[in-house]
Amino acid sequence: MKLIIQIPCFNEEVTLPETLADLPTVIPGIEVIETLVIDDGSTDRTASLARELGVNHVIRFPRNRGLAVAFAGGLNACLNAGADIVVNTDGDHQYQGSGIADLVGPIVRGEADIVVGDRQVDAIPHFSWLKKVLQKLGSRVVRWTSGTDVQDATSGFRALSRAAAAQLVVFSSYTYTLETIIQAGKRGLVVASVPVETNPKLRESRLISNIFSYVLRSSVTILRIFMMYEALRVFTLISLLPALAGVVLFVRYAFFYAAGQGSGHIQSVVVASVLLLLAFQILLLGLLADLIAKNRRLSEEIHYRVWTGSSSNLNATSKKDP
Repeated sequence: MKLIIQIPCFNEEVTLPETLADLPTVIPGIEVIETLVIDDGSTDRTASLARELGVNHVIRFPRNRGLAVAFAGGLNACLNAGADIVVNTDGDHQYQGSGIADLVGPIVRGEADIVVGDRQVDAIPHFSWLKKVLQKLGSRVVRWTSGTDVQDATSGFRALSRAAAAQLVVFSSYTYTLETIIQAGKRGLVVASVPVETNPKLRESRLISNIFSYVLRSSVTILRIFMMYEALRVFTLISLLPALAGVVLFVRYAFFYAAGQGSGHIQSVVVASVLLLLAFQILLLGLLADLIAKNRRLSEEIHYRVWTGSSSNLNATSKKDP
């Protein structure tokens, strides 16, 4: 079984040597361990240093495209390189390399498709109380949205089986952590959590420069992905508000009409008609969004079948080689 440890990097010349030195070289159940660095448009020596330090695979974007794009590009590169398991870790040495064995264990044993490292945020000293509260609240929302039991949804320290990596399609350019968990849950993949240890902070987070901006962007991501998979349910619930209000107004008018006072309450019929028409239009939007969601699922299925087909062809070719 082949494991590739991918490390998305943006100007990590200072911290990358320590990150690479901490990676394990032997893991039970794993025959081959390789490393891959995704240089996301760094302006320092990240890419050249990675090659000097013996990284097996280095891909480089000519400009900074964002963490989510780097993560997705790394997954594609790992699949092309024949990885059976992909582990994602950060280039700032936030996570202890010894935790990688714990991440891949459930996948090797066939117990999970994706394993997310639980940083146990309450124990991280450099996290403010506000950040801890928001992290736990966000994880709770993701658990409810995805139907999974992930304890630390924003953790980037995670392992994915080849099948899981091939099924995930990252559309966000900001962060992949929340989107991929919701997507995995909706696709019926088994997502597990294991406790992991973190290292002392070496630099400030580049992803969370402003906590409120991060919360807003993350909330939009959660809502967008949830609606992508549950669009009809969301729009149906929204349409119930004007529909119920319209029905109440119609009942009100019927009451006065029965009492012989209908002519003085004709405005209730007008407003009720507008509200019911609005509810109907919202429901139509839900049907349209549901069709778009089904088209996305079809795209994801095609993406998965392309990877599995490529893998089968690669294996067949390898067997034919002398």
